[in-house]
Amino acid sequence: MSVEDSALAYRLITGPDDRSFCERISAALAEGYVLHGGPAVTYNGAAVICAQALIRPHAVASADAAVANAVQKLVDPEEFDGEGIA
Repeated sequence: MSVEDSALAYRLITGPDDRSFCERISAALAEGYVLHGGPAVTYNGAAVICAQALIRPHAVASADAAVANAVQKLVDPEEFDGEGIA
């Protein structure tokens, strides 16, 4: 599978508030995405337009683990003695 073919960790689906929009969201949920927050709606003068963010749970978990690992590496077990401050 190429990079272009791999599933995105995050998707934002937008479109008119109609059956097609709901079908696109349903298809993404069937692919393993989960809703990320609530939908956003606006009116463009002619129709209601919706937006819904979706994420892949494993991508979020691995990102959270990477952040936790990076933070842990920043923690110095020895107390800073002030040496080297300009």
